[in-house]
Amino acid sequence: MNKVRIGIIGIGNMGSKHAEYLIKGEVNGAELTAVCDVSPKRLEWARENSGEGVKLFDNPMALMDSGEVDAVLIATPHYDHPPLAIEGFNHGLHVLIEKPAGVYTKQVREMNKVALKSDRVFGIMFNQRTNPLYQKLKDLIDSGELGDIKRTVWIITNWYRSQSYYNSGGWRATWAGEGGGVLLNQDPHQLDLWQWICGMPKRVRAFCSFGKYHDIEVEDDVTAYVEYENGATGLFVTSTGEAPGTNRLEISGNNGKIVSEDDKLTFWRLRESERDFNKRYTGGFGEPECWKIDIPINGKSTWHKGITQNFVDAILKGSKLLAPGIEGIKGLEISNAMHLSAWTDSWADIPVNEDLFYDLLQERIEKSSYKKNVEERTLDVNGTY
Repeated sequence: MNKVRIGIIGIGNMGSKHAEYLIKGEVNGAELTAVCDVSPKRLEWARENSGEGVKLFDNPMALMDSGEVDAVLIATPHYDHPPLAIEGFNHGLHVLIEKPAGVYTKQVREMNKVALKSDRVFGIMFNQRTNPLYQKLKDLIDSGELGDIKRTVWIITNWYRSQSYYNSGGWRATWAGEGGGVLLNQDPHQLDLWQWICGMPKRVRAFCSFGKYHDIEVEDDVTAYVEYENGATGLFVTSTGEAPGTNRLEISGNNGKIVSEDDKLTFWRLRESERDFNKRYTGGFGEPECWKIDIPINGKSTWHKGITQNFVDAILKGSKLLAPGIEGIKGLEISNAMHLSAWTDSWADIPVNEDLFYDLLQERIEKSSYKKNVEERTLDVNGTY
């Protein structure tokens, strides 16, 4: 194989963006050969913008059975990611899914089992992992430059969304359609990066406000406290109701602290480990000498195209995946624990109680009587509203 034939399932907002760069030939070794959507309007968009040779389907099984594709890129609503991925593997196809991996870990764990039994490549669209800033931050932590982590704090509130955004789709901001709010729609990237860089917490205590700033039934404001195995603690604050918002990640360790904000990485580096200083210092008031260092960031983010290119290279060349699909469960585990903690007004352990989470989610789906005024909106050629 010298070219990967890709079929996109779900040609809405994100799916159309993926289609655009594939149509332009911006991913080496890839070719868009098929598109699937249940909406006639979206298929019409695909017909007008995909060019000749791209097959159109209104059923994902028909696309997978067609013989027109070697891989599928799944960009459907959240609940459909795992079952469609499983079907892809069962059809012998390589699979790339949009974030999040799913809505609940019990479902995603089953997807991972099928993926691991397959010899196909499985990726997830964690495009933030292509950002050289986060790659450098992970390198500093993994190399021990910061020492043992003491505290992590991520304030990620620059996700402002208006009511009209939520009204743009009937599935948005509902338990049945989306499975959650800011944690499931906006924050999967940050939750993934948080655990990718700092590791998984062992338990969570979260406070979620449901429909605090919008006429929706899911969470739009969250403050969560976590504890790690080594005794470190963390805080995660997020919202779609604040403007202007903040995106600041601060990680404190024995050797100082590192702050990521405004596309910059700053290291307040201690000349001597705080623990070593504490053991030897006898002068009462005092603290270790500290140097402020602006960490150089080399390269540029390649975003969605970069993840797709990496996925194609893994198929054609055996390249290592930057965002393996099976890792999608990790950030989801944290968000499931946050929801479970808020629903039960108690601590939630990680691994999360999957059966309890599923049962409580089903209760919310069944009891939902939420109806909203859905606005029919048309996407432009770029796949945006």
